Amino acid sequence: MAETRQLLLLDNGSLEPAATLSLRRIAADLGRMLGREVVPVSLLHSHKVAAETLGGVAAEIFEPALKRRLAAGQRAFDVLPLFFGPSGAITEYLPERVAHLRKTWPDLDLRVAPYLAEQGAGDGGALLDILESNACALLDGTGSQGVILVDHGSPRPEVTAVRDVVTRQLQERLRGRVRFVTAASMERRPEPEYDFNEPLLERALRALPDGPQELVLAMLFISPGRHAGPGGDIVQICEAACAERPDLRVRITPLVGEHQGLIELLALRAQQLGEVRSEK
Repeated sequence: MAETRQLLLLDNGSLEPAATLSLRRIAADLGRMLGREVVPVSLLHSHKVAAETLGGVAAEIFEPALKRRLAAGQRAFDVLPLFFGPSGAITEYLPERVAHLRKTWPDLDLRVAPYLAEQGAGDGGALLDILESNACALLDGTGSQGVILVDHGSPRPEVTAVRDVVTRQLQERLRGRVRFVTAASMERRPEPEYDFNEPLLERALRALPDGPQELVLAMLFISPGRHAGPGGDIVQICEAACAERPDLRVRITPLVGEHQGLIELLALRAQQLGEVRSEK
């Protein structure tokens, strides 16, 4: 009989307890849909969060989590990345740690699903469906609103390129229902070679033309953290911009991780893993 594969839901990790709690909720919802255990694991950072802020259960990070299971005899793993694009975390760091683990456990069998916005992944534009649904819930039907799709920002142009493709696709989806769809980032490195992250959100808001502005901020974030969610600096930036411009009104969509469509997309990714070869 083939070994039962352990299914891991993997995010980058955060020092914010809300991010780990969100990861656990998504894993639990996905597990109920699939009828099997889904283990929430972060690549980094989350193990530093005090367990008492996480219901008394400390967060797991990838390498120690696999070591513990490998030592107990588990060898086969499937990984569902909670990443929108080809972050170095999953294209470089994750393979490096797997290669390191295989020095001790050469029979480690690990498969990694496509990232959430991967083109041609056979999901029928499921992420776009989520973004469109979230944005349309805040549209007033007049066609006068603009949409800014905001993400974290990345030092990797490949990741920002994915965000920009999603922005153009969302623009097509919303054609005739909004004035414009554009993109902004929350972070960038200061060197000129990272200009591809521009505009930052605060600059995008300042650059809006004079006159009344009605905006929908489409959140390309999965879980709450330093930027997204209650108390995040996205809310603070928007409040400051509206205080400077009384004619500016900004409505913020829910996070991608709060939409049932994400659970359905992840369930599809889990099913697709059964169609790919193991990374031996």
